[in-house]
Formats: sequence, structure tokens, C-alpha cells
Amino acid sequence: MKKIIALFLLILFQFSIVSADSSKDINRIIIGNKDAKISIIAYESLTCSHCANFHINVLPDLKKDFIDKGLAKIEFRHFPLDIAAFNASKIAQCKNDGNSDILNTLYLNQPKWIKGKTVNEVNENLKKFLASEGITIDFNKCTSDKNIEDFVLNDRIEGAKKFKVNATPTIIINDKKFEKSLNYKNLKKTLEKLI
Repeated sequence: MKKIIALFLLILFQFSIVSADSSKDINRIIIGNKDAKISIIAYESLTCSHCANFHINVLPDLKKDFIDKGLAKIEFRHFPLDIAAFNASKIAQCKNDGNSDILNTLYLNQPKWIKGKTVNEVNENLKKFLASEGITIDFNKCTSDKNIEDFVLNDRIEGAKKFKVNATPTIIINDKKFEKSLNYKNLKKTLEKLI
């Protein structure tokens, strides 16, 4: 696993000056009214169990109480912590429709596809999982798409530089880092003050 992380960091270093223009046509995954008063950014890694927990235990209430009422929007940004998460991020963006369905499916079913001792094993499990869910995409084309790759890497680079993201999930509310323990009670209190 240390070799995988080292390789991932090397890739990030090589792409630390990724052209913003190369990924400008990729739609960001957003839920809610794009003009909402409260803007939430969630920096996440698809192999992060805490991120999956956020999607399972926090996002449904957040959606019901704030997003569905037009009070807030949430924008998901990629902060992959390993190669498997990097590939999964590219899959989540592959249809380029801004829809959160694939992203949510990957988080809600994380234990089903995140198995394997190597990146290749995880990729194979991810392919099988996508097929079992009826998600039809060209896995190899999606994971080798340079524009999507740049888009994901730019998210990670911007998160680290602009918001000092160093763990996932990291929540940004109206351009300020949410520093409290990430549970719905704390998040709700913070959001209610902004309405």
C-alpha cells in the first residue's frame, strides 16, 4: 500500500501544474439550486470510509432540510487519497452530466467494490460492481481520459492550496473551512446561522 501512495504522490507532483483549460468543459457534480445562498463544498476521496459515512448518515438530512428547500447547494470535489480513489473519481465524472448518481452509488456501496490488495484488483471489483448496478460506461476510456484526469487532479491541488485540505471529508461552507466534528447536528447549527 505504501508503494501505491508513493506512486500517487509522484503522479500528483508531475501534474501539479495542470492546465485549467484542459478540464474546463467538465461538469462539476452539484446537488441543489446553483444560486442558493449557502454554498457547501465537500472534498472527498471515494475510498474514504468517513466520506461514505457522510453520504449515508449526513447527506440525506442535509438534503431534506436545506438542499431540497433551495437554501443550500453542495458541490462535490475530488480529493483522492490513493490510486483506487483516483480511478473511481474519474468514473464518477465520466458521463459528464453533473449528476451525483454514480458518485452516491459508489459511496453507498463502498464495501462492495473497494476490495483488493492491488489497484488492479480494486479496478476489477469496481468494474464488476458497476456492471451489477447496470451502470454502462467504458471503464478503460473513462480512467484514461486526460481531461477528466486533469479535472480530478485540479480539484485536489486547489483543495490543498486554497483551503489547506489534508484529510477527507473536508467541508467548506461559503468559502470557510468547517472546523467542527462532522456530524449532522454540528452542520445544521452552522447552516441555520447562515439562513
